[in-house]
Amino acid sequence: MPGRRLGILGGTFDPVHLGHMDLADAAHRALGLTEVVLVPSNVPPHRPQPITSAYHRFAMVAFAVQERPGWRAADLELRSEAPSFTSRTLDGFHHRGYRPTELFFVIGADAFFEIESWRDYPHILDAAHFVVISRPGIPVRAVAARLPHLGARMVTGPADALTSNVPLIILIDAPTADVSSTAIRERLAAGESIDGLVLPRVRQHIEQHGLYTPMTAGRGAGDAAQTSQAGRLHGQD
Repeated sequence: MPGRRLGILGGTFDPVHLGHMDLADAAHRALGLTEVVLVPSNVPPHRPQPITSAYHRFAMVAFAVQERPGWRAADLELRSEAPSFTSRTLDGFHHRGYRPTELFFVIGADAFFEIESWRDYPHILDAAHFVVISRPGIPVRAVAARLPHLGARMVTGPADALTSNVPLIILIDAPTADVSSTAIRERLAAGESIDGLVLPRVRQHIEQHGLYTPMTAGRGAGDAAQTSQAGRLHGQD
């Protein structure tokens, strides 16, 4: 299918917040992505295990993308009990018929600093374009300074990527919210407001289910079995 450009944003999304959405928005605008997929991880290999169940994390992502045409949540990683390696996820899209140059893996500059520790590095850089977005206090020029040996693959003009026949590292400076899932969980545990940190539908789901409060810590482990049902309800993979 000519001209398709699929943006992929992975993460634990515990919970999904405006910083995540800003990353995907920046890539969407700069690259004219035809579709954006948010992929919650099941067993993140480089991070602590999620606080909330797969069911709740998928539901929050589904609510977050609900009013964005062409955006969707995907339960590709939640279906597997294996560690959620990005290389495995990208392979899944290749098996669905996507060429590497049709895939745009969106990532914050701070997270991309750790790319050398990822499974299948450096070959993973041939599996998709990597769209590296600046984070508060971390402009994309810091990526080139931190990883100079990857400089030959880096471009700052999105048009260069759209006409390239090989995957590139696309550097984009864009404003993104200075927020983290950890900070949101800490605020909720302290009984503080998270207004302006997550989308209203996400906040409503958190409040409705009492997520991230001391009295509900560990609750919802049995909800994982409901993830596939949630995917069907929201028309996801």
